[in-house]
Amino acid sequence: MDNNLFDNNSTTNGTPDDDRARLGQTPLADRMRPTDLSEVVGQPDLVGERGPLRLLLQADSLPSLLLWGPPGCGKTTLARLVAGHTAARFLEYSAVAVGTKELKAVMADAQRLKRATGTRTILFLDEIHRFNKAQQDALLPWVERGDVTLIGATTENPSFEVNSALISRTRLFVLSPLKPADVRQLLVRSLTDERGLDGDVHLTDDALDLLAEMSEGDARAALGQLETVAMAAKADGTGDSTETAVDAEKVAEYIQTRAARYDKGGDEHFNIISALHKSMRNSDVNAALYWLTRMLEGGEDPLYIARRVVRFASEDIGLAEPGALRQALDARDAVHFLGMPEGALALAQAVVFMALSPKSNALYKGYKMASGEVARGHNPPVPLHLRNAPTKLMKTLGHGDGYVYAPDTADGMAAMSCLPDTLRGTSYYEPGRRGFEAELAERMTKIQRWHQRRQEQTGDPTDGNSPQED
Repeated sequence: MDNNLFDNNSTTNGTPDDDRARLGQTPLADRMRPTDLSEVVGQPDLVGERGPLRLLLQADSLPSLLLWGPPGCGKTTLARLVAGHTAARFLEYSAVAVGTKELKAVMADAQRLKRATGTRTILFLDEIHRFNKAQQDALLPWVERGDVTLIGATTENPSFEVNSALISRTRLFVLSPLKPADVRQLLVRSLTDERGLDGDVHLTDDALDLLAEMSEGDARAALGQLETVAMAAKADGTGDSTETAVDAEKVAEYIQTRAARYDKGGDEHFNIISALHKSMRNSDVNAALYWLTRMLEGGEDPLYIARRVVRFASEDIGLAEPGALRQALDARDAVHFLGMPEGALALAQAVVFMALSPKSNALYKGYKMASGEVARGHNPPVPLHLRNAPTKLMKTLGHGDGYVYAPDTADGMAAMSCLPDTLRGTSYYEPGRRGFEAELAERMTKIQRWHQRRQEQTGDPTDGNSPQED
């Protein structure tokens, strides 16, 4: 690929007006893409003075790379800057638009070129996570032999979306969303740079701050919004001087509402549901309400959220507040009945209730301990006295012998163990001391004392739920 495609300082045979017209047909974000490392903003840990990526580029000693980061943080920009800082041939493809057959042909050509002339080929593959396992596997032999230097860019977590074999043969660089100050710097540059708006529109400081905040660290989105503002201001007859500069109120009018960044199938989906869960667990009602809103406004399936809230009610609250599960199920039913957006308030009600309820994981821990017991594989038979005896044969075999119907006793309890002998005395559920579980703990203590008294009266160490002595 011709490196001049990325050199915004290259000239054409047309007039300056022709150049401006040509540039005007290209999105502002592409026109303002850095052509040198000195123009890159953000990512100081990677491209700062002693940043590893800068050092690799300066030494023209680039291994295969994976660039992982959110949209608009500079992945493609950094990959394209390779073209200007290396003697290697640079080829760019998108995993959305290229197939395995085409890539294999490209890599075979790269192999022949390297053997014939020693020229290296750098293959930039954007959205590499779009490739399936077989397609990613097809890259391995060429990367292993060094026939191509691969630069893969992805917005998704490589741990889940990129083959472990490919990860092990590349060096991973993690890019962060740009800070508002970085985005603001790009906006100011774009307003004055001849590649950008070249002073045709003026914005107040508060308007620039608003655009920088609205971008959520996405430079491409910020520049796209700036371009929208510039076109709207021109049509509106404003912003042509500092006296008529576009202010924050006008920016909000021109941009309207921008949906919050949220990918239902990607990392943001898991990150935000995790944030919601942990905010409720920490009784941070405001954070919980915020993360819920982020998900709903981003288009998340409300029933998915409802399922997670139902799970939370039992896992993190349990019997500390028995009404939590009812609240969660009612919210689910309301969402199912009303749909959106009406159902959002039912979810908000449930989330607030969860956040403000006393917390206990006693139920979760108890079930986990019991499931671990079962998973170990030693599962003794049901004691005979607990078995049903619907037939004469079963009665003859002793099924039901010794069973006492507890409601008919004076204390409503029977002095018999309901666990197998080898598990007698095992405790799985240990109630906490918050909310309703404090009352349950008192009840359990009374039950244990009752069995202890019965044991003392009968002198039978195996009576009741006490541990069996050796």
